[in-house]
Amino acid sequence: MLTLTRSALKDTAAWQKAGTALPQFDIELMKKNTAESPEWIHFGAGNIFRGFIAPLQQKLLDKNLAKTGIIAADTFDGEIIDKIYKPFDNLALLVTMCADGSLEKSVIASAAEAYQATPQNKAHWEQLKSIFKSPSLKMVSFTITEKGYALRGMNGEIMPVVQKDLAEGPAAPVHAMSIVTSLMLERFKAGAKPIALVSMDNCSQNGEKLQSAVLEIAGTWLKNGFVSEEFVSYLKDTSKVAFPWTMIDKITPRPAKNVQEQLEKDGIGGIAPITTTKGTFIAPFVNAEKPQYLVIEDTFPAGRPAFENLKDSGVFLTDRASVSKSERMKVTACLNPLHTALAVYGCLLGYTSIAKEMQNPLLVSLIKQIGYKEGLPVVENPGILSPEAFIDEVINGRLVNPNIPDTPQRIATDTSQKIPVRFGETIKAYIEKGKDLNELKGIPLAIAGWLRYLLAVDSKGQKFEPSSDPMLSEMQEKLKNVKLGDKSTANGVLGSILANKTLFGTDLTKTPLAAKIEAMFADLVSDASAVEAVLHKYLD
Repeated sequence: MLTLTRSALKDTAAWQKAGTALPQFDIELMKKNTAESPEWIHFGAGNIFRGFIAPLQQKLLDKNLAKTGIIAADTFDGEIIDKIYKPFDNLALLVTMCADGSLEKSVIASAAEAYQATPQNKAHWEQLKSIFKSPSLKMVSFTITEKGYALRGMNGEIMPVVQKDLAEGPAAPVHAMSIVTSLMLERFKAGAKPIALVSMDNCSQNGEKLQSAVLEIAGTWLKNGFVSEEFVSYLKDTSKVAFPWTMIDKITPRPAKNVQEQLEKDGIGGIAPITTTKGTFIAPFVNAEKPQYLVIEDTFPAGRPAFENLKDSGVFLTDRASVSKSERMKVTACLNPLHTALAVYGCLLGYTSIAKEMQNPLLVSLIKQIGYKEGLPVVENPGILSPEAFIDEVINGRLVNPNIPDTPQRIATDTSQKIPVRFGETIKAYIEKGKDLNELKGIPLAIAGWLRYLLAVDSKGQKFEPSSDPMLSEMQEKLKNVKLGDKSTANGVLGSILANKTLFGTDLTKTPLAAKIEAMFADLVSDASAVEAVLHKYLD
């Protein structure tokens, strides 16, 4: 049985028999070069890093366009480093799930080292401080999820963990943003060398979120006497410290059982997933879709990897405006709104697979209405990517991929936090451009469908557990008197919800959309089984 270790890679014939591509560079030399002159460190050692970011650097190493690897670090779950990196010599097995059902396998070896990014692990912390002090370091990148940048809770108040970091200073930080700011203090003290801090997380204006968090922590530490004015000035000097914006897009779902079984059948062992004590479900392999995009604002004061040679891998270098347009194109029109619509209606109709949903003509009609007819007319073309081509690929190639084990239940997580961007931005664009809101029917159907989803009963009358959402209990309380099968109980219950500007980006009660959503919702609750009939009614 093959194992995912550097010594096992020497048996090239066995890996070839297993249909697995191997690195084409000298791993030991890469590790030596990285140790001597580190250039890139990445926070967030999970699937999107191992399935997208690390393979990009591997391509550059394979082409001899890079000499060093990436140093992986994790601020949230140190068990990933102990149980997924160290036992496998920092290797990952990337399994690309093609739409035709085939699997493409490759060993990713571009992670030179992996560290727990916490002062509690003193050895790792000292290594990280040393890396940040290194003049050769060019960039620090992040895939820590949008929550990783947040200093405040839903109530707008600084979270307790952040309050503690602000009060105690940079010596032993806990929050991800405090950790990064503390390490940047080490770089400042070692000569204030230039660097780029690059968020690659799937969230709007990610570079600004990272910059704001770092500057707020540093500013508070200045007030509390922990750092100097010069340090804060260094962080604010964009010729020294840049925060490029990016747009990232690639689905890397949870490790799939059928992929594990296929790998074992191919003779690769020891790759079963684990669940950490923090609840991370992760495996030595990463299963991912093939399409991928990384649009990067080309602002790197210390230099950067040769990303210009990775256009065939979906990497685009551009300016901030084009990054912003690309991100808006994806999250407000061409992908994310479609995902959310499929999520809520998929849960209501009892689906557990996005690809299976795409076999339902009604649901395909719904997302085509939202994307082509409602989103595209008001989204700005970023130039570097065609919105029409992007959405064509999403609908005809990505969502229909039976190999991707993605579920509506996963995508339905935190829907209340997604609606303002995924639907609210298009609604606002219609208002700003003076377009008739009565043209919209897919977006109000998605909103009405979400409200019906919150009742937690599917179209067969069976109760289900809604996905986690910070507003779940509040929203369910507002809808507690709605009874399935009694349309009259829906009368007048949506007013305070639809008036919520935070939720929808605008007060919908001041638009014709409120009446439309109320009517759709009433139809949806007229009977538990009415879901498909309502889609027929409004889409036909």
